Amino acid sequence: MQFEVPQFIEIEDKIFGPLTWRQFLYLAGGVGMGAALFMTDIPYVPLFLEILFGIAFALFAGALAFYPINGRPFSYFIEAVYNYFLSSRLYLWRKQQDYVYKHKFTPDTKTQPFLHQNPIPKGENKKDIASLARRLELEALKKQEV
Repeated sequence: MQFEVPQFIEIEDKIFGPLTWRQFLYLAGGVGMGAALFMTDIPYVPLFLEILFGIAFALFAGALAFYPINGRPFSYFIEAVYNYFLSSRLYLWRKQQDYVYKHKFTPDTKTQPFLHQNPIPKGENKKDIASLARRLELEALKKQEV
């Protein structure tokens, strides 16, 4: 028996014209908050501030509905920013030690530092490399002829 495999499961259905359910709710919430702010008569708040905050609510709702960041919805970005500012930021590579050993450092004058000595003399080293390179070239030419 064959079954159909669902495709395009990550794409949301368009319910309200060109809008998905989530986009519609974001826009309705933003417009509703802006309208509620505009309709309520708050004392000592000028009208231009109410309009300014209403526009801010509408822009935020529009960003939630239509503006993806790095291919992910804007709400995921807002959640990441919220978690970043509320979580502690302890970096493990900057971890402080709980205790410190008190030890006096006395340099040991009996031992000499290790000096690197080249095992191959300088003149022979260049000759050996040149002869090895020539040998490799000759072997490569022999393989090409065969």
